[in-house]
Amino acid sequence: MKRAIRAAAMLGAAVATTGAASAEPATINNGSQFVTSTGGQIDAHGGGVIKVGQYYYFLGENRNPDYSFRAVSMYRSRDLKTWEFRNDILRSSSAAELNGANIERPKVIYNDRTGKYVMWAHWENGKDYGQARVAVATSDTVDGDYSYNGSFRPLGYDSRDMTVYKDSDGTAYLLSASRVNYDLHIYKLSDDYTKVDSLVINIAGYHREAPAIFKRGGTYFLVTSGASGWTPNRAAYQTATSMAGPWSAPVPFGHANTYNSQPTFILPVQGSMGTSYLYMGDRWAPAIRRPVNESTYVWLPLTFPTPTSLGLPASSQITIDAAKGLVRLGQNMDLVRFRVAHSGQCLNINGASNAYSATAIQFTCGTTSNETFERRPFDGYTQYVAQQSGLCLAQADDSTTRSNVIQTSCSIGARSQWTYSGSRLVNRQSGMCLNVPAASMERAKALITYPCSTNAPNEQWTLVDL
Repeated sequence: MKRAIRAAAMLGAAVATTGAASAEPATINNGSQFVTSTGGQIDAHGGGVIKVGQYYYFLGENRNPDYSFRAVSMYRSRDLKTWEFRNDILRSSSAAELNGANIERPKVIYNDRTGKYVMWAHWENGKDYGQARVAVATSDTVDGDYSYNGSFRPLGYDSRDMTVYKDSDGTAYLLSASRVNYDLHIYKLSDDYTKVDSLVINIAGYHREAPAIFKRGGTYFLVTSGASGWTPNRAAYQTATSMAGPWSAPVPFGHANTYNSQPTFILPVQGSMGTSYLYMGDRWAPAIRRPVNESTYVWLPLTFPTPTSLGLPASSQITIDAAKGLVRLGQNMDLVRFRVAHSGQCLNINGASNAYSATAIQFTCGTTSNETFERRPFDGYTQYVAQQSGLCLAQADDSTTRSNVIQTSCSIGARSQWTYSGSRLVNRQSGMCLNVPAASMERAKALITYPCSTNAPNEQWTLVDL
């Protein structure tokens, strides 16, 4: 997720639910970079969603290559897939204090009393993470230019990862990690939502960050991640029947490292058949030493084993029917398995690892998710997404003579793209073939890419549709 020095920027924001979406079901590919309907990259990292009328507005961080703040960018959609760029609603030029700063975790809520849209964010000076302040801006329209009100420490406390929440009675709250992430403060906001009124509760001692909050029935759910830099970890949830608590202790849930993501926001998707709750997270590119704007998105449906517990099943693809309020795991995905000719073993991710750079091996064929891949078309090539991790099969480096084969972020480019031709898997970056070195029969032998041969059985792979 973030550098150890920072308290990661992540998604937060509130949802106003007027109007109903009118759209067909949409398929979302997890671990991908979302694009607008005109092909532009969506940079809304660490952001949030607010619904106004029949549109969902998605806002988030858009950074410069040196990680400094460029803009809070905003997009809108009816179906949560087909996005239209609307505006850079806050820019580094909007105020002197924003030039060279870091603005993280932006979120917007609407104030019915003042008719203003109010943005809150985490502010740092762009040099270090010692300032730990919140920033506030306002606008008369959801996607207009926001006027910057300045930054401050809420009631004098340090504030890092944060979100805001507007309750059903109109009361609004700021939730922020404090005491260098060891505490989480919940503050009541002023009537106009631009200031902090009081500290409601200090949830102390858990060392958590990336807060996202929602209410279902009579229960508030607070979802957070551990503080582990850019590296993903397992999310946890806490519950309460009042924002003032008492709050339960964090309970880990879902995938072992949250499908290589960090929570950002939980979006209630309301429709004609009810309400689903959409987990929204960022798969941070700096975890593999790539620029932050190469980060991708992970969206998954939350499940509720009981009224006060959460589940988070993982899938490389989901389907959203915004009109009906349904969010489902991928259905009828194009899943495949590969078997190599010389040994009869299958392409496998070693140890069913969820980690970046885990090694691809040959192993006795079975039915496990670490040898099951989604076949995802990309730019005339194919990406193969390992189902246990959501990461892509890739060549480890740019070599054209020999390279290891790993799983890693699907956003790394040509190294994660392949052609399957004549029973050979050929890497786009190098033109080399997926190969079992020296035609080894050894179980768990690490795979490589190597200059393609003619009819070499250790690079002949049978593709098995599942």
